[in-house]
Order: sequence, then structure tokens, then C-alpha cells
Amino acid sequence: MFRLLSRQGKKAPSCVAGQRRHEHHKVVMAIRREDINPWERRAPLAPRHVRELTHAGVKVLVQPSNRRAIHEKYYMKAGAVIQEDISEASLIIGVKRMPEEKVIPRKTYAFFSHTIKAQEANMGLLEDLLKKEVRLIDYEKMVDANGYRIVAFGQWAGVAGMINILHGLGLRFLALGHHTPFMHIGMAHNYRNVSQAIQAVRDCGYEISMGLMPKSIGPVTFCFTGTGNVSKGAQDIINELPVEYVEPHELKDVSEAGDMTKVYATVLSRHHHLIRKSDGIYDPMEYENHPELYTSHFRTSVAPYTNCLINGIYWDRQTPRLLRRLDAQKLIRPPKYSSVANEGSPQLPHKLLAICDISADTGGSIQFMNECTTIDKPFCMYDADQHIDHDSVEGNGILMCSIDNLPAQLPIEATEYFGDRLFPYIWEMLPSDATRPLEDEDFSPQVRDAVITSNGVLTPKFEYIEKLRERREKAQILKKSGMKRVLLLGSGYVSGPVVEYLTRDERTQVTVASVLLKQAEELAAKYPNTIPVMLDATSQEGHLDSLVKDHDLVISMLPYSFHPLIAKHCINRRVNMVTASYLSPAMKELQSSAEEAGVTIMNEMGLDPGIDHMLAMECIDRAKADGCTVESYSSFCGGLPAPECSDNPLRYKFSWSPYGVLLNTVSPAIFLRDNQAVSIPAGGSLMDSTVPMDFLPGFNLEGFPNRDSTKYAEPYGIQTAHTLIRGTLRFKGFSKAMSGFLKLGLINSESCPILQRSSSPVSWKELLCQQIGLSSSVSQEAFEDAVYERIEKDDFRMDSLRWFGMLNDEAVPHADSILAALTKHLEAKLSFDKGERDMIIMRNDVGLRHPTGELETKHISLVVYGDPSGFSAMAKTVGYPAAIAARMVLDGEISTKGLVVPMTKDIYGPALARLKEEGLNFMSKSTLQE
Repeated sequence: MFRLLSRQGKKAPSCVAGQRRHEHHKVVMAIRREDINPWERRAPLAPRHVRELTHAGVKVLVQPSNRRAIHEKYYMKAGAVIQEDISEASLIIGVKRMPEEKVIPRKTYAFFSHTIKAQEANMGLLEDLLKKEVRLIDYEKMVDANGYRIVAFGQWAGVAGMINILHGLGLRFLALGHHTPFMHIGMAHNYRNVSQAIQAVRDCGYEISMGLMPKSIGPVTFCFTGTGNVSKGAQDIINELPVEYVEPHELKDVSEAGDMTKVYATVLSRHHHLIRKSDGIYDPMEYENHPELYTSHFRTSVAPYTNCLINGIYWDRQTPRLLRRLDAQKLIRPPKYSSVANEGSPQLPHKLLAICDISADTGGSIQFMNECTTIDKPFCMYDADQHIDHDSVEGNGILMCSIDNLPAQLPIEATEYFGDRLFPYIWEMLPSDATRPLEDEDFSPQVRDAVITSNGVLTPKFEYIEKLRERREKAQILKKSGMKRVLLLGSGYVSGPVVEYLTRDERTQVTVASVLLKQAEELAAKYPNTIPVMLDATSQEGHLDSLVKDHDLVISMLPYSFHPLIAKHCINRRVNMVTASYLSPAMKELQSSAEEAGVTIMNEMGLDPGIDHMLAMECIDRAKADGCTVESYSSFCGGLPAPECSDNPLRYKFSWSPYGVLLNTVSPAIFLRDNQAVSIPAGGSLMDSTVPMDFLPGFNLEGFPNRDSTKYAEPYGIQTAHTLIRGTLRFKGFSKAMSGFLKLGLINSESCPILQRSSSPVSWKELLCQQIGLSSSVSQEAFEDAVYERIEKDDFRMDSLRWFGMLNDEAVPHADSILAALTKHLEAKLSFDKGERDMIIMRNDVGLRHPTGELETKHISLVVYGDPSGFSAMAKTVGYPAAIAARMVLDGEISTKGLVVPMTKDIYGPALARLKEEGLNFMSKSTLQE
């Protein structure tokens, strides 16, 4: 058998490959490291394939990997270059998918993406490939003229799967009271190579032929479904046992009266079990075109006489299932008539003991196979009566083995086999340029028809993926009737409290839509009635519109620039909307259309804006009711680390958008002071206008103005105020350290070519030398002297740069701009560690002139700490207000149509009361002067 597989591995090159195998002196390709599954030790090409490429002038890069079964020294001997950075390659090949963050834009990739059935787990990857304009060639869709796969591990999946299930049978028989020769067969990966595994199977077969199988279990029968490579590989292994093949209709007789010195097997083809529902006839041509017209009688004609089913058939939603849950319930019932047995030699509880589902289609041809098993946990018991899986080989039910990466158990042979099938097509993939239109490539049909993405879009053959995915999502969203459905856009910092609050009501269902599917899934897993979906609102307007249509309310936690687009869809579909962001000019333009549509669009319902508005208006409205005049208004707010977590030069950590925090330091600002407008220009002057804030002196705070404060005089109704300022709070030291970055030109959002991913790595020293006009070869002392001079000889700023590792050869992160690179660098150093907590401080000071002439200043404070094991302070103070507003809109408490902000008593009254119930306690004090 081993010689047979080896011979099959040496496949003759295709004529296409022969025509294209010429010198490729300037072509660079790469074999990437497999890094998703710890068991994945395969590679797409073996060293002998690499040798042929390098001899033809191709530069082959191989990412180092201690996990790869074939040692990298053999690739080096074949002429490959072992290196981490593979960005030089235009063609990058692997076996399985990679993490989204490791996808390099505008490259040609070839690997198994597992996206063609719109598998939800890989939709995030697909979106990333589209966004990065990657050309994806999926091996699974490389087929010949008859539709048969030509680049696959199928035969080795069959080999490994069969070895595994023989091992599993040994364990299951033992659990039922029988020692059998199968006990001496191990899992496939426990053998150094396949020949060792085959010897173990032969030894088992010898013992069977000697009559050492327990007689009370009867002859062991196997059924193989399918006639492809998977089934053939599995049969190659069972052929090492004393096996007799019979027709499916003969299985009943041999299972009852067969020879105990052999095992029996049958191979099930379509004509053996498929019949037309209307008349019981099988028409192969009709079945190809209309499989939905057919059903299978396998459950009654073959399954009752099978001990072990090896399933290797491809399943599609239109095709009949082999077994359903109801069938499994019937198949595990004890036999009606049984021969005499005793305690020492018990009978089998039922005939069907084990299923090895090599196809690994969850919910597919074996309907009750709901979740794949794994190499480290290969078996489970399916109890059809309870419809649950037990992580065991004991108890009631059917032993299930459904590992979806079986060839990884025999990685060396699988790599050789797969590489022989892929190699002929590598030559035409090598010239592929992902930046060119697909039609400009000289691909054969086998390669062209396997291209799923190219130039930022799904290719025509695979446009169905998006529709299939949307249909599946829609069915899940609409599954429960009588629910109030909320679409939450975004799954980041602040979304947790939104979902937690809304799902307290069992009649509310939340769909979390995020470009980061894994993040959405993790959030949804924590709460009832919560569904995660993948959505990129910028590139999937059709999908966005479909989701909006199926919901009663939309909450957008996306950046404010997205809100006009989302609002237009909400208006068009007459769906209400809530956001926590400022009411932008673009949103204001939608006022009339929102009113005409009868839609409520609630804005500025977060912390700042949001809670600040509500506290201000509560105070101002009460003052006016008492006949007071507002003479001054000051409001400062900041998201900070708790004091014990502020141990860095900026005294800051990120609980919100890092990029936005840095960009705001160069924003302009305008405020009113003693009836004089004070204007601070853009570009960095803001950090020079910082002043100490002593209202909570224990915190050692400083503050600076935030954008245009004067525009709030009218909506707050405080045109009488001579002083009006809204600002940002930080711990003292933030502005000085930040101004050091400003003086070095690091808060710069313009494109920076030397930091692009395609460029060579740059150190912080090299970047700063460029920023201040120095040669990068200057001595360290001269470099630091020049930096010190540029930051105005300030020791604190210099120490800050040194603390952040920006005066040495530490690499600058790849990014589109210096600001984006600085954001990545600071985010890595200033993120909250486990067990740390953040803090929110808000302070409103409202100066009121009473009718008596007395001047009173109201001091309203809010201090909120994050919970290290729960929600951050930022999440609570942004998420809960938005969730409360959403609940009020859903329940009809907010019924005003058009664009709404929380500045009226009917909104801020209930909202502030409910925020107090969530533990957000506001403190109010007054000072009086004559």
C-alpha cells in the first residue's frame, strides 16, 4: 500500500506546466509559516519542489518554523532563503489560512481559505483579503474538466482517518467489555511515518485472521461512502486487514453469519442508496442537476448492518443526507432478538458503533455531526436520545470522529503528495501581479477558476458567497418571533454595556455587526439573544442596508464619520437610530428627511457628549425655573488611568481611540472668557494652553480647551454667560510630554513612504534624524544633543522619549503616516494590563446669578472607576447612556422625530435616574458669594 501511495505521488507535469517552465530570474515566491493550528506541520511544497524552482532562477523565501515537520535545513539545501520577512514575494503560498493581521496587501496568495460555503469563522479573513486587494487562489476550487479536485490532500485524509477510527474502535470495544486486536493501533500522528502505522494495522489483521476477535460481537463490518481519493485512501488502510468486500445488499447476511477471521467492507456509490422521491428510481443525469428531488435509503438498507461508517462524500445543501438525528435514535436501539450472552462476553448494544466523518461537514450528510473533533480530542460519543455529545468513548451512543485537518497527522507524506499536485501549476502562478486586472493574467482554467478575490472584489464565480452569507444571517436574525431587534454597529471598547443592558429584557435581541468578527463573537457569547455578524459598513452598503431593514433600531458605535451613511439607510428603511457621537454638519443636513420619514435619530448620547449635556441642562433648567441667570459655564471631562496605573511619562493609557487622542492634541479650539473669544490655532498650540485644574486636588489634574465651546451657548440657552468653556482633563505632565512629540514633528498625519510596509524597517533614531535634518550615521551623543535642543532642552521631555524607547534603534511600526506609527508604538506601551483599571472624571461648574443678586456656583462632579474584571469606566459612561436611550426609543418614551439630542427634561430626567441605578453617582455642591 505504501509503495502504491508513493507511486501515485509522482504525478506527471501538466502540458501547461511544461510550456511555462522557463527561467524566472526576477520572480520571488514565499512559503509562509502555518500559525493557526498547533497541529499544522505540513507545507505546500517539499524541498525537492523548491530545488526545481531555485534551479530555474526563482528566489524562494521560506518563513522559519520549528513546527514544520520537514526541517528548514532541507529547504536551505534546496536553495531556499530562510527569513521572517516575506514581503518581497509577489506569490505567497501556504496550506491553511493565516491571521488577518499577517495578510500583506496586494499580493497573490494560495491556500485553503474555507470560505466558499460562506463559513462564518473565515468571513473576517475574506473581508481582509478584499480590503487589502489580495488575489486569493483557493486550492479547493482547482478542479479538472469533470469538476474533480486536482490539488488536495484527500487520499491522506482517508489514510489518517482510517487509522484513527480503527484506534477508536479498539477503545469503544473495550468500553463495551471487549479486548480486540484494534487496541494495538494508535492514532495516526503517533507513528513516525505511514509504514509504521501500516505495520500496526497488519499486526492487528494477523490477530483477526487467527480468530482472536470476541465471538459475541459478531463479524465487524465497515461501510465506505464515496469513490474519490478520500475513500480510496481509507480503503488502502483497511486492505491491510483480512478484508472481504461485499455489495451493500450483502452486508446484512455477512454481519449476521460472516467469518470471524476476517472483516467485511462495502463501498457505497450513489446508485446504491439514492432514489427519486416520486417513484424510487435513480437517474444519474437528473441527480447531477436536481439532487433535491432525491432521498437516501441508507438509513434502512445499509446502516443497520454497519459497525463503522467511513464518510467521505462532499455534501451540498441540495443533496440528501445520509443520516439524520431520528435515524440515529433508531439505530442505537437494542436489537429485538438477541442470542444468549453472559456477563463476560456481552453483546453489542447496537450494530452502528462508530462514524468517521472525514468530509467534516458540520450539519452536513451526517446531520447530527454539529462540531468537528480535534487531533488532541479526536472522539466524542453522540447520544441521539439526548442530542448531546459526550467527550468520552464510554456511555450510550455512537462514537464520532470528525477531525477537519487529518492529513496534518502524517505531515511529511502529505506534503510530498500535495506538492506533487500543486507544483505543475506554480509556474503559471509565479508571474501573477495582484495589482493587475485578473483578465490580464495568463492563467489556465484550473487556476483562473480558483481565484476567489482579486483587485478588491469577489470574482464573478464567487459573488454568491456574499448572498449566501446574508441569507444565513437573515434566517438567524428572524428565527425568533415577537422580538425587538437592535442592530449594534461596532464591537469595541464600549459595546459590552450596551449588549448587557439591552439583553436584560428577554424580548430584546441584539445583532452585533463588526469588521472584527472574532471580537463580535466573543461579545455575543457572553449574553443571551445576541448574534454576531461580519460587516464592513464602508464597503458593504448592500449588506448594511439588508441588516438595517431587519431591525427595529440601530445603535452606531462606529466613528462619527460613518453616521451620515448609516443614518441615510435608517431613514430609507424607517428604522430609528442612536449614536454617542457629536451631531456633525453632515448629520444636521438629514433633519428634514428624518422628520418626513417619521424616524428618531438620537445623537450625542454617550459621556462627552451625552452625560455632560444632561447634567448641564438639568442644572440650567432648574436655575431658570428659580429665576436665575447663567453667567458662566465650565465643563471638563477626561478618560484616564486610575492613579495607581498612571506610571508612565504621559500619565495616560488608552481606553478610547488612540489615533483620535493624539490627533486632538493639534486641533484648534475657541472658548469665551469674560466676554472675549479666545482662539487657539491648530498645529500644537493647544498643549501650550494647558492650565492646572485644582477642583479635585488629590488627582493633580491639568486641562485644555476642546474644539469650539462657544457654539453651546444657544442649545444650552445660556447666551447670558460671559465665560463658556468645555475642555479635556489629563494628569499633570501629559501636555509637556506630548509637546515633545509635537516639537519633533511626530503628530503628522501626512503619508510617509519610508514607513510603508513595502519599505525596509526604520528605527526611531533614523526617523528622528530625518525629522530634525541629521544624518542617520551621526553618533548617539550628537543625535541626543540635537533632539535635546529641538525639545527646548527640557529634561522631562527627554526622559519621556527615552522611556518610550524612541532614542535608540527600536524599529518604528510600519504605518501610512508618522502619526499612525506613533499611535501603534504608544498603544503597545500604554495599553491597560490585566487587573488595571481606568477612570472617568467629569466636572461641570455653573455660575448662577440669583434674582437677589447673589452669585452661586454649582459644582457637579462625576468620578467613575473601571472594574478590572468587568467593564471599563469609559465603557460604562459611553455604553450605558446609549443603551438607555435605545431602550427609551424602543419603548416609545422618546417619540420626537428627526435629529434629537438629550437636552430636554423628558429625556435627561429618566436617563440620569437610570444611570444612577447603574452606579454612576453624580455629586453636587455649591459655593456662594455676595
